[in-house]
Amino acid sequence: MNTNREYMNPIVEQRADPWVYKHSDGYYYYTASVPEYDRIEVRRSTTIQGLKDALPVTVWRKYETGPLSANIWAPEIHYIQGKWYIYFAAARTTETQDGLFDHRMYVLENDAVNPLEGEWVEKGQVRTRWESFALDATTFEHRGDLYYVWAQKDPEIEGNSNLYISKMSNPWTLTGEQVMISTPEYDWEIIGFRVNEGAAVLKRNGRIFISYSASATDYNYCMGLLEADEAADLLDPSVWKKAPQPVFQTSEENGQYGPGHNSFTVSEDGQDVIVYHARNYKEIKGDPLFDPNRHTRAQVFGWKEDGTPDFGLPVKDGVLL
Repeated sequence: MNTNREYMNPIVEQRADPWVYKHSDGYYYYTASVPEYDRIEVRRSTTIQGLKDALPVTVWRKYETGPLSANIWAPEIHYIQGKWYIYFAAARTTETQDGLFDHRMYVLENDAVNPLEGEWVEKGQVRTRWESFALDATTFEHRGDLYYVWAQKDPEIEGNSNLYISKMSNPWTLTGEQVMISTPEYDWEIIGFRVNEGAAVLKRNGRIFISYSASATDYNYCMGLLEADEAADLLDPSVWKKAPQPVFQTSEENGQYGPGHNSFTVSEDGQDVIVYHARNYKEIKGDPLFDPNRHTRAQVFGWKEDGTPDFGLPVKDGVLL
């Protein structure tokens, strides 16, 4: 098990669904869900630990009413073909509570050199084959194609969300097939809710790995892993192999509960890093989604002899080796 710890956790308190991207300018760019679910913030630092004290810049706020007016969740910042993009999910305000979880996926674009500056332009909703609950989109480029991976509710399938992949004709438009590559099926994916969400892509050792999160957002929340050969047709569901057990989960011993919704980056000296959120207590009062104490954490991880990532256990807070 890899025990190399380069960071003092938590990195940023009360920021869930963390996304860290290291750009060619040497900065780490960071965004995450804020507890109020009402805006998108971006900050940057030349170190991962430095994100804690970096000044957050609000780049977009929710609307008062309509499709973009509630529960702004899980933003991700990407640099694609010379421009910055933020992918996020938003719901609409309605008279009923149900409407608060009627999420769709949206994109912002910024052509400034520094995404903390310039103008963020709304590029609209990413349209999929269904108008249904959809969230947690990520993108990656592979062999000249841009791919989109997201979580969505298929009206014909029992459960909350499955994972899908599609090619894109531009950073806000899907093209061609949209195929399901994972559905909640194992016991650890269906505790509380039948959930696959929060995908993140890692390319190593001739393979493409997609981590994702499963089950309810309490201490049962955990991470699964898909993998495919990099030479395979990524739109063929049969090429994706799912790990039968969680690859990252609650550690009572280390006081870390419900780790998940991660991103991947590299450390200042080039080691692989997983960035994720977790709580440092098990029992939650009320709905876990409205408990603000999912803190952003980071740790270096290694690789097993079979070429798969070894995330180990979520490390204790405030411990630096």
